[in-house]
Amino acid sequence: MTLKEYVKDRTVFLLTNFILFIIVGGIMLLVGINSQTVLLIFCIWFCPLILYMWIEYFKQKVFYDELTSITENLDQKYLLPEVMKEPETVEGKALYEVLRQANKDMHEHVKSYRDRENEYREYIETWIHEIKTPIASTRLIIENNQNDVTRNIQEEIKKIEEYIEQVLYYSRSNNVSKDYLIKEVPLVDLVRKVIKRNSRDFISKGISVNLEKVEGTVFSDAKWLEFILNQLIGNAIKYIRERNGKVIIHTVRNEHNIVLTIQDNGIGITEKDIHRVFEKGFTGENGRQVGKSTGIGLYLCKKLADQLGLGLTITSKAGEGTKVSIIFPLTNVNFMQ
Repeated sequence: MTLKEYVKDRTVFLLTNFILFIIVGGIMLLVGINSQTVLLIFCIWFCPLILYMWIEYFKQKVFYDELTSITENLDQKYLLPEVMKEPETVEGKALYEVLRQANKDMHEHVKSYRDRENEYREYIETWIHEIKTPIASTRLIIENNQNDVTRNIQEEIKKIEEYIEQVLYYSRSNNVSKDYLIKEVPLVDLVRKVIKRNSRDFISKGISVNLEKVEGTVFSDAKWLEFILNQLIGNAIKYIRERNGKVIIHTVRNEHNIVLTIQDNGIGITEKDIHRVFEKGFTGENGRQVGKSTGIGLYLCKKLADQLGLGLTITSKAGEGTKVSIIFPLTNVNFMQ
């Protein structure tokens, strides 16, 4: 609050006093009272008034400056009523009560939406658990009736399982800290496990896999890392050339981190799309061409990597391929954010 703003806010009050004094002073002059007496009355009238307004201005300025400072330093602005001091002025107390009521109402609304979110997430997780039973039964039926048709069905079942897994990890992505176990993870074992999981797709598309010096051990959650790596390798398979496709996986150990890179010679990503691939729901030109993209996979990978304390970068050139790197800090624990 500036002095100019304060005076502007009190303009009507000051004008009223000046008009009243002019009327009173005019009457006094008309009845023969000398001008010195009128000037004395002016001083008696306005000196205490101006002094009072000056003191009030400084009190309000201190209050609002403190309020502004607290608000600027708060990450969660709605906590303002809980940390601010109760003001002494009537106006300040009224504002304080309004903020307290608004804060209380906001907390109730947030709790309501949070309860709904948790309820929905629990339902999704329960549904995923239940859907695994008929899928397992379908796989058993396929194993006992092997032919070209059932093999094709099995491939579709695999895709369904991957989408279900994606839904599960998406529903848990805001609560990673409640569902992780940090331990030593040998990268070569992790990579081989994911490659084996996608072996049918590699074989059916004639894609070769080259593991170039994949080594090193990191500290993270193996389950979440497997999901991220499976999404990245799945993308490489999806957007690779039908024949003569190649996926190269290697690690580089630096002073402060280990970088695991997945490189393919697929269709690549255009320059205008490369900066948006981690956005939720973004599919770009490749998504429209291939027609199988949801725009969730890379978004989810980035979100989980951030929460696990990992880096995730992507470089690409249209028509030449894509390179995705997971950066593991060389610490004993990748702390959750």
